[in-house]
Amino acid sequence: MGRRIFFFIIAITTLFFSCAKHIEEPDLLKMALSSDNSKIRKVMDSLAQHELQIRYTQIDRIKDSIIFTDYNFQVNDSNYFYPASTVKILTAVLAIEKLNEMDSLDLYTQFYVEGDSLETTFANEISKVFAVSDNDANNRLLEFLGQDRINQSLKDKDIAPVRISHRLSTENAFEVTTRPLIIYLNDTTTAWLKPSVNKPPAPLALKRVKKGTAYYEDNTLINEPFDFSLKNYFPISAQNEVLKRIVFPEQFPKNERFRLSPDQQSFLLKAMSDLPKNIGFDEMEYYDGYCKFFMYGDTRDTIPEYIKIYNKVGNAYGTITDCAYIIDHKNDVEFMLTATLIANNNGVFNDDSYEYKETGLPFLAQLGREIYNLEIVKKQRK
Repeated sequence: MGRRIFFFIIAITTLFFSCAKHIEEPDLLKMALSSDNSKIRKVMDSLAQHELQIRYTQIDRIKDSIIFTDYNFQVNDSNYFYPASTVKILTAVLAIEKLNEMDSLDLYTQFYVEGDSLETTFANEISKVFAVSDNDANNRLLEFLGQDRINQSLKDKDIAPVRISHRLSTENAFEVTTRPLIIYLNDTTTAWLKPSVNKPPAPLALKRVKKGTAYYEDNTLINEPFDFSLKNYFPISAQNEVLKRIVFPEQFPKNERFRLSPDQQSFLLKAMSDLPKNIGFDEMEYYDGYCKFFMYGDTRDTIPEYIKIYNKVGNAYGTITDCAYIIDHKNDVEFMLTATLIANNNGVFNDDSYEYKETGLPFLAQLGREIYNLEIVKKQRK
């Protein structure tokens, strides 16, 4: 009898400690979205209107291991949203990867696109893509890559679903033939990089690819939903996967990583976190939060040196998005956050009447602050 009691006690003790180890962490995303803050409530109280999708990634470091825990709110790859400038993270990282395949080129090689008056370097264009979200810089990198290469490279790394079909804010957005690049091999010698011919995009078979009630085209109001089915597609899950591979490449098999050298990864991370003033832009116009929507998008406050935000934002057609890795070196907290929402109350597209400042930016900024503050509290309790 005594032996049975002994083994019963051992079993109960083992079960207790096993359960204790598996106590679930609080869902900080759920807590953040339950905030009484008016910037949060304005969106949460009218969810259907804003098509909100969020992924928060909790990051735990245990000895030499890094553990990601994803928390989702309404994330659905089948529900389309326009990714806008968030796609620029793809042209940036894949341009660096392609440079590795070309012995005579590097980040600081000078070039220009045929028909373009600007002579530049790959490093300059990548820096502008992140610091001020420059559309022309993105398009130059796309001419270097081509749509097919971008899409195939992502597929090879098991990053899906995603489809890049066009340039940004230019008349030749959907041109399938890229323009050649003229490369300076030295002060007196140039080389011509031949253009690529890419497949035209097929319509996306997704929900919500037609949005709103009307749109403007050539100053004419068209009273029917705006069709996004041929446009770029870069959902929350894919954005999160790209960011994880850039910041924490060692967490993925080699065939799923971006092929960057340590120096190239350092350059890319610096470009992603740089503020406009760091690369020579006027800080009165391009304030710290200009391309840092989480935490700082609704303020002109200076971002403290100990907080680094590695991210890519996008806003167009009333849709506003940020995908970020945020780390506070002073308080030793880090997390990833990706979110998108639409702020287009009148349902009309191309009328330049969107509620970015009234709704979109305040929500994303406050969401970032809510998660950040909850992370601080969680850290203090450990």
